[in-house]
Order: sequence, then structure tokens, then C-alpha cells
Amino acid sequence: MYKPAIEEALKKIEANITHFNSEFPHTSEDKKYVLNPNTNWTNGFWVGLLWQAYEVSQESVFKNAAQLYTRLMEERLTENRGLDTHDIGFLYTPSVVAEWQIKEKPESKDFGIKAADRLMERYRENIGIIQAWGPLGDPTQGGRIIIDCLMNMPLLFWASEKTGKDNYKNAAIAFIDKARRYLIRGDDSSYHTFYFNQETGQPEKGATQQGYADGSTWTRGQAWAIYGFALAYRYTGDKNYLETSLRTAKFFVDHLPEHFVAYWDFDAPVDDTIKPDSSASAIAACGFHELLDLLDGSSEYDWIKEALNKTMDALISDYTTEEDSQGLIDHGSYSVREGKSPDSYTIWGDYFYFEALLRLEHNLRGYWYESKKDSN
Repeated sequence: MYKPAIEEALKKIEANITHFNSEFPHTSEDKKYVLNPNTNWTNGFWVGLLWQAYEVSQESVFKNAAQLYTRLMEERLTENRGLDTHDIGFLYTPSVVAEWQIKEKPESKDFGIKAADRLMERYRENIGIIQAWGPLGDPTQGGRIIIDCLMNMPLLFWASEKTGKDNYKNAAIAFIDKARRYLIRGDDSSYHTFYFNQETGQPEKGATQQGYADGSTWTRGQAWAIYGFALAYRYTGDKNYLETSLRTAKFFVDHLPEHFVAYWDFDAPVDDTIKPDSSASAIAACGFHELLDLLDGSSEYDWIKEALNKTMDALISDYTTEEDSQGLIDHGSYSVREGKSPDSYTIWGDYFYFEALLRLEHNLRGYWYESKKDSN
């Protein structure tokens, strides 16, 4: 059913290998990706796209490119360039960890563990958080967490499994518990970020960086919650995480417009100027599929299957790009609030859209956990 969309995506990914010429895409301007020399938080998604393209096609053009870009990610880690962030999981799970899962290359496993060690430097054990942004102990950012970071926790769980060390897993659980308690509101919506007193750990306030308002629900953040809590349940078996994923999924679905692709914020005024965020819906689609894989298949969860199918139908019919385009899907938003790429291609949107296609057609489920566990 999804083969034509996959084939179309593969053609674009292959063409982009030449277009990008060893640089990394982020978001687009004038329908062309803006490239960077491996300095952005999103660079792992391009590498992950290449590994996924290789997995589904087994073509050397994708494998060669994926290996080249993975080496660049390893160099960045060795040189510690642009890694003062919580986004280590976004950078290294779809790159070095992906290569380990596909090729079982020992060096890739080692780099994955080194990346997890780098992420652990963000862990503030005294208050049980992983600091989102800024230097450790920064006066304004030192006690701040972000909902996106739920998707970085699989790197810590993976490292714990590979090393047999509980410190990675314990840090991930501490953060996820904090996120569940303070980022998810009583009505199952979510804050984008939350502040704690970095000395005492006392909760201070919820806020936003990219949403419409501090008390609104930024749709990409809600999508991170759906997928991130589902993965947390996958790793831990804690039913509280599964329940939270289901609750945030139900909120997401209940607040979708009729065309089933989310606007950038569920509380932003709906008028002729409102921007969609196709990337939020692509992420949510992966989360929906993950939930269906975890649940018992009863009719009680048919609403998830319906949401998944309608979301993918809408993305394919209304958001896929022209044949010679660099992006796979259009009308994603980076940060409407800040005026950063409010309506563009987004490399993370492309990644999760392609992951959703491969999940549905081939049951290839990305690199956020290993379906085949090794014995170290």
C-alpha cells in the first residue's frame, strides 16, 4: 500500500546525497535545504534517513553515504563540537547506534556508549533532571527540562543494555518520571519546558520556547510525548508510561483538524495565517504505530489505528513534495513563535515520515530500540 510513497522517497534521498555533498540539511529556504557542516542538533536525522534507505533497499549508494556521514558524526563526538545540549540522542541514535544495529560494527557500539556518556554529563543527579540547554549550572537554564528530551532517553537505555551499567537507565527513569509529573498536565496536554530550582529541585513553572504561549500545547511537543513515553514503556515495562503515552495520544487525536495534520500549536488561533506542522504529525504517526505494537490489538484501540491511517493518508496526499524536490514532505515548522522556518521542509519531519512508511509497509521501526538484542 505504501510502496509508491517509499519508492518516491528513495529517489529523493538518493538525489540529495549529491545535493548535500557531505554537508547536513536542517530546514529549507525557497524550497532548498539550508546546509551546515555538522553543527546542528538535527544532523542525525539525515544520517538515519540514509540508514533506513539502505535497510529497505539494500543499495550500496545509501550504505556508502550512511557510512560517510556516520564517520562525520564520530568526528564531531571526538572533537566535542556543538554538543552542549540534551540532543545527543537525536544526533547519535540514528547514526552510530543505527550502524551498530544494522552492521554490528564494534566501533559504532563504542561511539554510541561515548555519546551516552556525553549525554550523562547533562544529568543533574541532585534534582533528577537532564538539563536541556546552556552550560551546566547556567543561572537561567540550569534547572530547565524540555519535552523533546524524552526521545533522547532511548540512547541511555541502549547504553545500559550494552554495558550492563544501571547508571544510564537510572538517569533516564529519573528524567522520565520528572517529565511525566511536570510536563504532562491534568488534561493530558503538555508543557514544552519546565523550570526547577537547580539547588533544591523545587518545581517553579511550566513555559514554552516554541509554542504559542506558556500554557498552550505545542503540537510537536505533544507528539514527542506520545512516542517518547511509548518507548519508555518498551524499555522498562512501567505501565504508567504506557498510560501516559495513550493519554497524550488521545489528546492529540481529539484536537486534530478535519484534515488530520496538526497545526503548529493546538491553542493558536485558527485563521488563514495558521501554520501546519507536518513534522508533528509524522512523529505522532510513529508513536501511534509504536503504541499499536505494544497493545493487545483489541477494538478498544481502533481509534489509534484510524488516526494512524488518516494521518498517513493526509501526509501522502497533501504534503508530499514534487518529484525533483529535496524535502520528502512540506509545510513543517521549526519555530513559528520565533519566526524560524515557520513553513518549510524539516529534516526531522522527513525522517519520521519515512520511518512511519517503513513501519507500515515493512515493520522496520527506526533505531530507538533494538528488536534483536545482542549479548554484549
